[in-house]
Amino acid sequence: MEYRFELALCSALESTDRVVARQLGAAVAAPGSRVVDVCLLEPGPGFDERAAIASDTIPPAAVEAPVGPGTAVPVRDAFETDPGRAAGIVDAAVEAGYLERERRDGVDCVRATARYPDDWVGSLTAVENKPDLGRPGDLEAQLRFDVALGLFDEVVLATASYVTRAHLNRIPDPVGVWRFDPETDEREVVREATPLAPTDPGVEIRDERGLRTDVALVDAAAKARKRRRIAERAYGKGWRPAPPACARAAVTADGRPRCEHFDRVVHPGGECGEGCPAFEADEGPDADLESLRDARSAWVADPDGGGPRRQTGLGRFGE
Repeated sequence: MEYRFELALCSALESTDRVVARQLGAAVAAPGSRVVDVCLLEPGPGFDERAAIASDTIPPAAVEAPVGPGTAVPVRDAFETDPGRAAGIVDAAVEAGYLERERRDGVDCVRATARYPDDWVGSLTAVENKPDLGRPGDLEAQLRFDVALGLFDEVVLATASYVTRAHLNRIPDPVGVWRFDPETDEREVVREATPLAPTDPGVEIRDERGLRTDVALVDAAAKARKRRRIAERAYGKGWRPAPPACARAAVTADGRPRCEHFDRVVHPGGECGEGCPAFEADEGPDADLESLRDARSAWVADPDGGGPRRQTGLGRFGE
């Protein structure tokens, strides 16, 4: 249920004024310890410049390296790491379209294909999905983590449940609350989110045991680097999963994987395959998910083909 809820919410939130992505790492001191369900990226002034560079994620190490579109820089000077890892970073950045190689006096060098805009991200919103508040799991701890760290501009809880005062009292005050119906795409704002302070230092909760809480202090520079990495990952990844390689698989009009046998949206990695009694190996449906994403969001599929698009009317979360 939660997976189908998440995909329906992503589809409902997607618009040509923003980028929507799923399942992104959102911890700084202990990477991998926190994953947010949905991330909304609102474009900033430099968004068109970023979109014109590449449709894929640009490797963070390449963005952070002292390499620009001017004079080429020796790879060994650009990346303070072992040669094998440096070569991998360069390969990925070249494939993405951000770096280009050249040799100078027998030395491998790189230069950026364009200036990387620092202002391409307007805001980042984290959405935690919990369709059934009667089964909250680690919800409170996850939301406390997000609020204390302040990595996102806003944090929102999305649920299908009726939200009571008791529910609100257990949710950190800055967290906004949406009630969302995945069948109709109707979304009610039960409580507006309070803006956080992503440019300030934050506190990352590492462990909570009874009266003891272990934390790590995260400075503003580290948060800024992580926000850029989240934005890059969100831009390159999106939210649509590939449909299963099954003869009964289909794709909905908005790009969600659907099973014709069970007549519903399915989780390709969790429900499909040899363990499903209706599974029949096949190439799967012919789905052009990139074209769908290009048409329905601010993401640009082929920046070399038509150049950057102008973003207008950047509303907050309007339908």
